[in-house]
Amino acid sequence: MAKTLLLKVDAQNPDPETISQAAEIIKRGGVVAFPTETVYGLGANALDGPAVQKIFAAKGRPSDNPLIVHIAEFSQLEMLVTEVPLTARRAMEVFWPGPLTIIMPCRDDIPRTVTGGLKTVGVRMPKHPVALALIKAAKLPIAAPSANSSGKPSPTEARHVMYDLAGKIDAVIDGGPAQVGVESTVLDMTGDTPVILRPGGVTREQLEAILGHVDLDLPSVDKIIHQAPKAPGMKYRHYSPEAKLILVKPVPGKAVADIIQALADRYQSKGMKVALMVSVETASILPLEDVLCGILGHRGHLEEIAGNLFKVLREVDAQKPDVIIAEGFAEAGIGMAIMNRLTKAASQVIDQPFSSYNLNS
Repeated sequence: MAKTLLLKVDAQNPDPETISQAAEIIKRGGVVAFPTETVYGLGANALDGPAVQKIFAAKGRPSDNPLIVHIAEFSQLEMLVTEVPLTARRAMEVFWPGPLTIIMPCRDDIPRTVTGGLKTVGVRMPKHPVALALIKAAKLPIAAPSANSSGKPSPTEARHVMYDLAGKIDAVIDGGPAQVGVESTVLDMTGDTPVILRPGGVTREQLEAILGHVDLDLPSVDKIIHQAPKAPGMKYRHYSPEAKLILVKPVPGKAVADIIQALADRYQSKGMKVALMVSVETASILPLEDVLCGILGHRGHLEEIAGNLFKVLREVDAQKPDVIIAEGFAEAGIGMAIMNRLTKAASQVIDQPFSSYNLNS
């Protein structure tokens, strides 16, 4: 493939000619990365099987991992699904455009590469001027997973996409940093009760305020290894840095900062290079000599931490530490999505009293 084009636009007022250039690439069967409010997506014509296959080739993504389809107008649903349940329509009215993906029964002519071979498809309407302009200019639904190498941290800036995929895709639209920072919530609406399959930018609490009770189904990789995943991120390891990542959840008996300090001391005593991913509050009480430190944000502002999560993870991992020690947060609101991503990225999770762990491992 020729050199990947980098197309810069104003995030709020994207240049129509630049958007048209990117849309023509999509219509010709090409692949274009573009910003959404969550992370950068890697887009292709959702109705063109060979074009969608290019997404999998560029990312190195397993073929049974389904894609999310992005639309810009409600009328485009007719091109994708056989029915829109009443509860799904209610959620769309409140949360679209926005970071909510809804799984519904799909048309038979949707490429299997999009659905992962299932009879359902995940659809969302992004809340980003660049994404909406691109979909409208292309005049077709766009299938788009996150624009990163499969299994690696999701990209929240165009430079992250170029680092992972330059030379593998046709173009990247640089619309500045994504704001939400974690991917969309995936909500299965094919049964009697809505089920969250992936927590994200729309919280369980927000959904239940509109829909009533919402179930949560976040199976581990080991539990679903022999099944076809119904949503992205359910079956395969995700978000993993090159370094070993240890996640320290809030635990009884000792402050998280004390556990992080003890871990850092132990690994440094072995001559290992240590990096931290912590809140402003934790960083303020830790001695940080000889330790790389990525600041995620204020503990009381989880939206800020979500927005910085993947950027900070990429930044500290680029310093090539041997181990990254990450602070965990309360799993309420968007904290559920933050902890979902950190848990998937982690090689080890400390979620019990500190004394029960062997730090020699």
